Amino acid sequence: MSLLPVFVKLEGRRALVVGAGAVALDKIGSLLKAGAKVRVVAPEAREEVRALAQEGSLEWIERRFEQADLDGFAMVIAATDVSEVNAAVYREAGKRRVLCNSVDDIPNCDFFFGSVVSRGDLQIAISTAGESPALAQRLRREIDAQLPQDLGPWLQRIGALRREVLETHPRGEERRLLLHELALRPLCESPTCPTRLMARTKRQDSTQVFLVGAGPGDPDLLTVKATRLIHAADVILHDDLVPQAILDIANEAEIVNVGKRCGTKRITQDEINALMVEHARAGRVVVRLKCGDPLIFGRAAEEMNALRTANVRFEVVPGITSALAAAAAIPASLTDRHAASNVTFSTGHHAQSHNDAALPAIEDATRVVYMPGRDLTLLAEQWMTEGLPEEFPCVLVSRAAQPDQVVRHATLGELHREEALEAPSILLAGWALAEVAETAVAMSIKDAISA
Repeated sequence: MSLLPVFVKLEGRRALVVGAGAVALDKIGSLLKAGAKVRVVAPEAREEVRALAQEGSLEWIERRFEQADLDGFAMVIAATDVSEVNAAVYREAGKRRVLCNSVDDIPNCDFFFGSVVSRGDLQIAISTAGESPALAQRLRREIDAQLPQDLGPWLQRIGALRREVLETHPRGEERRLLLHELALRPLCESPTCPTRLMARTKRQDSTQVFLVGAGPGDPDLLTVKATRLIHAADVILHDDLVPQAILDIANEAEIVNVGKRCGTKRITQDEINALMVEHARAGRVVVRLKCGDPLIFGRAAEEMNALRTANVRFEVVPGITSALAAAAAIPASLTDRHAASNVTFSTGHHAQSHNDAALPAIEDATRVVYMPGRDLTLLAEQWMTEGLPEEFPCVLVSRAAQPDQVVRHATLGELHREEALEAPSILLAGWALAEVAETAVAMSIKDAISA
């Protein structure tokens, strides 16, 4: 059977229902929801139908069906318990060119009711041409379970934005493609939402680069804004250590690895800067995706200066920095009112320049070293030269907050014997970690005894 699926406006139009039992009640509800003016013809009616008639929601004619009842109606539903009556309604409707649905009677139907999933103005109707309403209902439940609940409000926002585009952009292929692209993108209330920027101004004037923190690598630890921007981006320029699980969030973006790792430079910083500017000037939404937080050892200052020089607008979206993820992985607080009132951040390249001469007993800073390197001997010697004792607690964390994270506990005196961990790795050290270190040692002893 070949059917044309359509959605019909019934607001203010007249619809007739013959029958007022359980089968009819469901169809009456659908017609009223669509705004139809419903007349029911039946000698008897369920209490629900009587109540609707009493409150004025529909008109009930308390008698049997007559041929003249069809006059002036756009459609009729035959929903009695008597198949002969339903067939008679269908025949008379055909003579008057009134569309008829005879419930559960496929040969006597001009149209079928679909099983509908609704999210505001969004409707998905499923029809089996009357062959199996139960299957249609099952599919409706499955689709309903998969669709986000906020699709209705989102559709209203995207509809309003579409009308703005129709008013401000000339008709043509460019506008058509823009409207299709809007339907693919997330839309939020923020005035700086990339989708709004793209729709409300000319593409060449709305270009923007987003310096986005990817966090420690777990997609669940991305900020909501970072997730939205990754999904909406045209181009993503990412660090080498950004995991595939985060890149998979992208929709149809061009994804370019611009990482520099372990001294191997496939691309220079100047080339990265040039790529950001080039893509932005071409009218693309660019996400420069950096591990952790872009403002901590992410060379964001150089990139921001390059964008300012090129007169390209940009925005920084912070992320969870690796130090916090590593502390959570242990878990331990980086500050402690008894042991650590400061936190210092450094990289393995410059950690040796720490010149704090405070005595070990009153060392009140938790030291965080990003990218500590493969050989920790020089770092350990430098810290002991400053006066830190060999028992100073240290923790090495690799790939913090990711499924394959590794945590190793050591003292400063043992640090030189620790093997390098897989990048990205971080070193935490300080008296605030002492309790965690003691717990780790106790657990190791317990495990050894158990073995």
